[in-house]
Amino acid sequence: MPEAQEKQAPPILCTEDRAVCHIQLNRPRAGNSLSVDLVAALREKLKELEPREDIKLIVLSGAGGRIFSAGHDLNEFHGTPDPDFLERDFSGITALMQAIMAQPQIVIAKVEGVATAAGCELVAACDIALASTVARFAVPGVNIGFWCHTPQVALSRIVGRKQAMMMLATGQLFSANHALTIGLVNALYEPDELDGAVDELIATITSKAASVLRRGKRSFQRQLALPVPEAYAFAKEEALANIVHPDAREGIAAFIEKRSPRWSDS
Repeated sequence: MPEAQEKQAPPILCTEDRAVCHIQLNRPRAGNSLSVDLVAALREKLKELEPREDIKLIVLSGAGGRIFSAGHDLNEFHGTPDPDFLERDFSGITALMQAIMAQPQIVIAKVEGVATAAGCELVAACDIALASTVARFAVPGVNIGFWCHTPQVALSRIVGRKQAMMMLATGQLFSANHALTIGLVNALYEPDELDGAVDELIATITSKAASVLRRGKRSFQRQLALPVPEAYAFAKEEALANIVHPDAREGIAAFIEKRSPRWSDS
C-alpha cells in the first residue's frame, strides 16, 4: 500500500464471519504500530463488540504479514515532548490492554511476523496466541534508552519474572520457538499452515455455548488477581451459578443422552 494511501486508510479493518470478528491492524508501512488513532479505533471496536452475544471470538492480526505490530509509533514521540500527548498515549495503551483482558469474547492473536514492544504486549494481553514459525518477539525499549514499562505488566504475568526480565533487560529479538517455550504463544505453525490452524481453533471454540465462554473468561480473569483461598471461594460461587444455567443443564443432559447439545445461542 503506497504511503499516501495508507495515511488515508482506516487504522483497523474489521470483518465478521458468523460468530467471529476479525480485526486487522492496518498500518503495514508503519509496522502496524500502535498510533494514538489506531489504539482509539481498536478500543472503540472492542467496546462496540462487548455487548454482542452473537460474537464469541475476536481474532487480531497485522496487515502485510511481515510485522504483527512494532509497538508504539515512535514518530509520534519525536521532537519536543508534549506532556499532554504522552499522557493520552500511554493512557490509551494501558486501557487497550486491560480492555482486551476484560473483553467478554475470547481474543486470539494471529502472529504471522514480528511483535515488538507494545506489539509483544498485545500478544501477551490476548487470551490465546497462535504464531508462525518465522514470527519473532522482543521488548527492545532498553536499546533506545527506554524501559518497556507497560509491556512488562502483561508479559511478566504470562511468561514469569525471570523470562520477562531476560527479554526486558536484553532487548533481544527472540525466536518463535523461544516464545512457545516460555508460554508467550500457545502453538507454532508453518507460515502456510497458520490460517488453517486458526480456522480449526475458531471452529472448536465457537462450537461452545456463548454463555459459558463469556462467564468462563470473566471468572478466569477475576480469580487470577485473588489469593488462592479467595480464588476458590469466588470459583465456588461461580460454579454454583453456572451449574443451574440452562446451557449447563442442556450440556449435562446431552452428555448423558449421548447427543450433541443445543445451546441457547444456537
